[in-house]
This record gives sequence, C-alpha cells and structure tokens, in this order.
Amino acid sequence: MERKKFYITTPIYYPSDKLHIGHTYCTVATDAMARYKRLTGCDVMFLTGTDEHGQKIETKAREAGITPQQFVDNIVEGEKGVKDLWKLMNISNDRFIRTTDKYHEKAVQRIFRKMYDNGDIYKGSYKGKYCTPCESFWTESQLVDGKCPDCGRPVQDAEEEAYFFRLSKYADRVRHLLEDTDFLQPKSRVNEMVNNFIKPGLEDLCVSRTSFTWGVPVDFDPGHVVYVWVDALFNYMTALGYENDAHDDLRKYWPADVHIVGKEIVRFHSIIWPAMLMSVGEPLPKHVYGHGWLVFNGGKMSKSLGNVVDPYLLAERYGVDTLRFFLLRTFPFGADGNFSNELLINTINVDLANCLGNLVSRTTAMVEKYFGGTLPTEREDSDGDCELKTMAATLRDRYEAEMEKLQFQNALAEIFKVLDRANKYIDENAPWVLAKDEAKKIRLATVMYNLLETVRICTTLLQPFMPESCEKIFAAIGACECCRGWDKANVWGSLRADVTVTKGEALFPRIDAEKELQELAAIQEAQKKAALPNLEVEPLTEENVDFDTFCQCDMRAVKIKACEPVKKSDKLLKFTLDDGTGTDRIILSGIHKFYEPEQLIGKTAVAIVNLPPRKMMGIPSCGMLLSAVHKEKGEEKLHLLLVDDSIPAGAKLG
Repeated sequence: MERKKFYITTPIYYPSDKLHIGHTYCTVATDAMARYKRLTGCDVMFLTGTDEHGQKIETKAREAGITPQQFVDNIVEGEKGVKDLWKLMNISNDRFIRTTDKYHEKAVQRIFRKMYDNGDIYKGSYKGKYCTPCESFWTESQLVDGKCPDCGRPVQDAEEEAYFFRLSKYADRVRHLLEDTDFLQPKSRVNEMVNNFIKPGLEDLCVSRTSFTWGVPVDFDPGHVVYVWVDALFNYMTALGYENDAHDDLRKYWPADVHIVGKEIVRFHSIIWPAMLMSVGEPLPKHVYGHGWLVFNGGKMSKSLGNVVDPYLLAERYGVDTLRFFLLRTFPFGADGNFSNELLINTINVDLANCLGNLVSRTTAMVEKYFGGTLPTEREDSDGDCELKTMAATLRDRYEAEMEKLQFQNALAEIFKVLDRANKYIDENAPWVLAKDEAKKIRLATVMYNLLETVRICTTLLQPFMPESCEKIFAAIGACECCRGWDKANVWGSLRADVTVTKGEALFPRIDAEKELQELAAIQEAQKKAALPNLEVEPLTEENVDFDTFCQCDMRAVKIKACEPVKKSDKLLKFTLDDGTGTDRIILSGIHKFYEPEQLIGKTAVAIVNLPPRKMMGIPSCGMLLSAVHKEKGEEKLHLLLVDDSIPAGAKLG
C-alpha cells in the first residue's frame, strides 16, 4: 500500500546577520511535526530555506561594502549561518531552497508573466508607505501611531512606477476561505485577518519595485524587479518543480498539508498567497498555521534591543535535544512564549533531570543491581500494575490527537503524565524492599519490566522532539529496532521478556540553578558588550566658541525633494531642498559613499543655510547638510542628521 504523503514547510527566512533562539522556534516545531509524521509511516517532504532578495538586503550589503550575493552567501552558507544553525539544531529538512537559486528565479519570472497574461497584473504608480525591514506596503490607515503595525519601526514614503496584482478581485473568495473553512489556524488568526484587512477593503497589491535592483527582474519590463513576497511565497511550489525542471515532485506532494509561519507573516500566507494561487489556477494549501513569537521580557527578540539569546551558547551548555525539548514543552504553540533563563533551567531540572532522566537511571541501575542487567522471563502481575500499564498502552492515541492539532506542549504533557506515574509506581512498589525477599524476585522482575516497557513507549513518542537522546535511552533499556516504531507504541509487552539493560551516564544532570543563572547572566552581559560597535570618535575640540558666534549659524529643517549623483564625481550628491522660502535650495554633499539618492528622498534633514555659496564641480552649493562621522573597526562611517518628518521645512533649529 502506498504511503500517505505529507508536505510541510517553514517560511523561508530572511538571512539575518544575528541568528537567535527565536529563529529556531518555528523550524524546530516544524521539524518535530515532520519527524512525527515519518514515525507514523508518512512519506514526508519537509522544506525550509532562505528569502534572499529585497531592498533591505541590498542596503545591508552596501553598508558592508560587498555585493548582495556575497552578503547572503556569507550568512546562509558561512560559519554560524542559517544552514549551520539548522545542522546544530538537528533539523531534518528534505530540501533547502534559496530564492537566489537560478531555477527559482526563472520560475518566478514565468509565474509573474502568467498572472500578467491572465489580466491579474497591471501597470500603475505606487504612492504610499513602505516598511523596508518587513518588506511590506501599508496604507495610512493601517499604520499604528504612524509606524509599521508589524514591527513598530518607522515607514518611508514611497512613490514609483509599479505593477499591481488584482488582490481586490479575490476578496470574497479569500474571505470565504478564512471564515468558512479551517484553512487558517488557530482560529484567533482568522479574526485578525478579516477585521484588519478584509473588512476595510482589500486593495490591489504592489508587486514590482523600481527603486532598487536586488530582486528577480521582470523579464518583459527592464527596470522592474518582482516584489519580494511574490518571489518568496512561490518557493513552496518551485521547490517541487513548478515552472521549472530542477525538481519533479509537484504533483506528488502539492498541495501542501501545512505551512507553519510566524504570526507577523500570516497576512501574506493567508490572504496574498491563496489569491495568487487562485490567479494561476493551482490548488490551495490545506492549512496555514500562525504561531506566536518567542519573546524576551515581554518584547520580541531583537539585535537592536540587545536581548537576543544565543542558541549556540545554550546548545553547548545543555545539549541540542534539551533546547529542542524546552522550546516545545514550555510554550503553547499558537501563543507568544516568554523566554527566560529561569524557565529554561527549571524545565531541565523538573522534567528532564527529576522525571525522565531519574526514571531511566533508577530503573536501569536497579536491573543491574538486582539481576545483573538481564531480567528473568517469569512474571507475577498485580492489580496495582493496571493503572500504569493502561496509561502507557493508551498514551499513543492521546498523543496523536494533540500532535495532529500541532499542540506540541499538550502532547508532551501527556507523555510526562505517564512518566510521573511511573516514578510514583517505583515508590508504591519499593523494589529495594522486594529485593530483600528471595520469594519476591519474580514480582521484582515484573515491576522492573513494567518500568522499562513504560519508558520504551514514552521514548518512542519523544523521538520527534529529542531524537539523539531517545537513541541513548533505547540503548540503555535494551530496546531493539523492532520495538521502537509507531506500530508498537500502543502495544504493551513489545520489549523482550529477557531484556538486558546498560546503565550509562546520567542523560540530564541536575543543574545548580542559582550558580547557573549567575554564570549565564555574566556570559550574556559579556556577549552584549562584545556586540557593541568598536567606535572611534574624534577628540572634543578644546578651543571654545563664544555664544554669539554660534548663534550666527542659521540651522533649518529642510525637506529633501530630489537627490541625484553629480556627474564625474564618486562622492558628491546634489540635493534639491525645500527650506520653507518657496525657492528650491541646492546643496552638494560628499556622502555618496554612504547613501544612495533614493534612500533620502522625502526625508527631513538639517542644513546651515547662511554659508556663502561654494562651487563644486561647477555647481554652486548654498549651505551645508549636517552629519555625524565616526570610525567603526577602522572604517569611516557617516550618518546624515535626519529629524522627525513632522517638523516643517524652514523651522529654525537652535
């Protein structure tokens, strides 16, 4: 009989230059689900990858002085990059896609043309708000306090020629999908999407950019690149061979069973993605699951906030399996989870050291002590065994019900109910007392077998979460390959009657919480300090300037109306400025090394406007724009002084 197919994906990740524990959360959860499905006998395709195009990557690469391709190659393939982190976390993905893969780029061009040819993409002009970090377009009404509703950072005014996707055409069909099916989970996400985006009126989506070049070119209109979210979303199909011949298993695995995504990108996956699939006439994925964030002290982890938690540090100190277990045992998957060192250490001590580790260690030690490591085959059951045996034998059904709902923490809770009961069973039967009476040796062997069999069943179901540790437990309790599978997880008595155990080192040593917390705090504080830029600033000028002389400088807020490179100059930018007088002011500034013109248009800067005109490259420059200069790791850095855009042109500063 053909195995059931199961296709599961994580979102493809923007290659951040500082990966933290929050980045691993979604992928570890997806990996656990993929491993669970393989355990049940499914033919699984698990896809992950990296989203490598867009304005923010082009900007970061320029700041680093390298090409965008070099930038993403370093972060994806380099030391402690994305692939390195997934290897560390024992992620079992079957395929890894990069949106810079040539087969994907060619496929995206074909897909864009297909939507254009069927009338769902048209040319126009975009004017609105854009969040570069999120690569998201917003209307004024969607902003929160004038900022991006997803990340809370400032947005930019954007105006450029662009192509648009007729998203509004699919509004009714998308609303039906959200409200009348179980496509989007958990259900709380549905209300967010309908109330925030569908009901106010679904506007057509800008799907090309002309203000930068790092993206998939629109092949029939040079100068346009495909909007990064069109490029990114279709990876789920191009990785299977859609519109390309690099792979050939689209019809085997599509439609996807579930896309697991963070809550901040649910809008793209539950509204834009199905609409585009409707446009190209392809089946929709069965489910999108929007999980919460892993937060730190109530706020999302962020390099800029200095609150990132290093997965390499935690994995080195506690082990990868411990870290995987903690992430999925501790936090309800659909909601935000508040990370803390205290919670991590408490979970290790309570669940892994005291419960699971202690049970395996005590049981194998007693089998070695009382029977030389191998149990006799005779048994003497008692009515007191029934509860434990029933709980263990019926565990798989309860576990399966929770796993199918992606409620990982509930599935693990069911396992630990049985493990807790097994530890209690030891105290109830007091093997150390039974061992003193030769007539009770058979009863003692029965108690030991019941404990080992309980551990076997629980370990079988723990495999998706802690694959390496489970192998060690199986070896310790003498569980052969034939009794480790899904089909034996609900069958009591699968372990050999004359099983031989091998007591090894403690799997999960108990941690001195107070000492460990102090050490972690010290390490993380040192890491935070090390991450601070190595700045060199010019010494303060010792010569004083009298107040009256300073007041002669007329500093004004100026709006940057236009900005362009000066011909035959590598350094100069020519600024056309609104200084509030009604007449444009021209100022030249040698900052082209640090900024591209399009980054600055629409911004509000500060200029000294009462300097005498000065000709540069034959162009009179009437004033000076203020900026800050320093050195970072020996390299000169410059930041143009920009002020709040609500300050009107011509406002005097002083």
